[in-house]
Amino acid sequence: MLAFIVRRLSWAIVLTFVVTLVTFVVFFVLPKHFTNGRRNERGTDILTPFDARGTVPVAYLSFLGHVALHADLGNSRASGEPATTVIARALPVTASLVIGGMILWLLMAFPIGILAALRPRSLIDKGAMAFVLIGAACHPLWLSLLFSYTFGARLHWFPIAGYCDFSHVKDSSNGCFGPRYWAYHMTLPWITYGIIFAALYARMIRASLLETLDEDYIRTARAKGASTSRIVRKHALRNAMLPIITMLGMDVGVAFAGALFIEQIYDLPGMGRLFVNAIGSGDTAVIMGIALVVSFAVVIANLVVDILYSIADPRIRMSSAGGTIRLSRRGSRALRRSAQPRVSEQTTS
Repeated sequence: MLAFIVRRLSWAIVLTFVVTLVTFVVFFVLPKHFTNGRRNERGTDILTPFDARGTVPVAYLSFLGHVALHADLGNSRASGEPATTVIARALPVTASLVIGGMILWLLMAFPIGILAALRPRSLIDKGAMAFVLIGAACHPLWLSLLFSYTFGARLHWFPIAGYCDFSHVKDSSNGCFGPRYWAYHMTLPWITYGIIFAALYARMIRASLLETLDEDYIRTARAKGASTSRIVRKHALRNAMLPIITMLGMDVGVAFAGALFIEQIYDLPGMGRLFVNAIGSGDTAVIMGIALVVSFAVVIANLVVDILYSIADPRIRMSSAGGTIRLSRRGSRALRRSAQPRVSEQTTS
C-alpha cells in the first residue's frame, strides 16, 4: 500500500511539472506579445516577472523557480496587485462553493440512486429518472436565475447575491461575517450546484448498484438470510462506490467550470467571476494563475481518488514493479472459492 501511494505521488509530481511546462508554452512561447501593465526600462509592456531572455529551457527554469519558490506570476493589470494575492482572495469563495456543493450533491444523489436501484421500474424509480432528466437538462445559468428570482426576490427566503466571510475580517465593508451568515448566503449557490450534479450522480449510483446487486455473491448473501439493508450496506454499496469515486476525480475541473456561471449570477467574488473579468481586461497574469490553480486541483483530486480507490477495493493491489495490477492473497482466495462451484457443475454435467 505504501509503495502504491509513493508511486502515485511521484506521478502527481511529474504531472505538476507537465502542467507548468504546458502553461509556460501557451503563455510565453506561442504568443509574440504579452501585456499585464508592467513596463521594462524601454517603456514596453511585459508579462514575465522573471528573465525570459535566452533559450526556452533557461526561461522555463526561471519561470518554474518563480512559480514554485516565490509564487510570483507578475502583477494584475486591473488592480496592480500581485496576481497570487488576487487569486488567494478569490480562492476561498470558489472552494466554499465547490466543496459545499459537492457534499450537498452526494447527500442528494445517494438516497435517490439507492432507492431507485432497490425499486427498479417502480414509481420511485421513474420519479428519480425524471429528476435526473430535469437536472441534466438545466443549465447552471438558468437554474441560478430561477432560484435567485423565486427564493430571493419573490419569497425573500435567502439573499439574492453577495458573499459573507466565514471568519471575522477587519476590513469588511458590509460587516457580514461569521459561519451563520456565510452559510446563509451560500445556501442558494449550493442548492443550484447540488441539483445539477446530483442528477448525474444519482443515475450513475443507480446503474452501478443495479449491476452489483445482480452478482453471485449478493444472491448468496440473500440465500443465507441477510437483510436488504445489510446487503446494501456491507456488500453492494462498497463495490458500487468504485465508479463514483472515479467520477469525483474527473469532475473537479467540470466543477470549477460550473462555478463560473453560478458566481456570476449570485455575485460571488470567486475565481469564476475573476476569470471572466480577467479575460475582459486582458489580465494575462491572473488568467495564467487561475489555469495553474485549477490544474493543480485536478492533479491533487486524482491523486486522492487513486488512493481512495485502492482503499475501497482491498482485493486490488498494485505490484511494486512494472505497475501491473495483481490481487492480494485475500482476493485470490475469494476468487478461487467462487470459481470452485462452477468447476464442479461443469464436471458433473
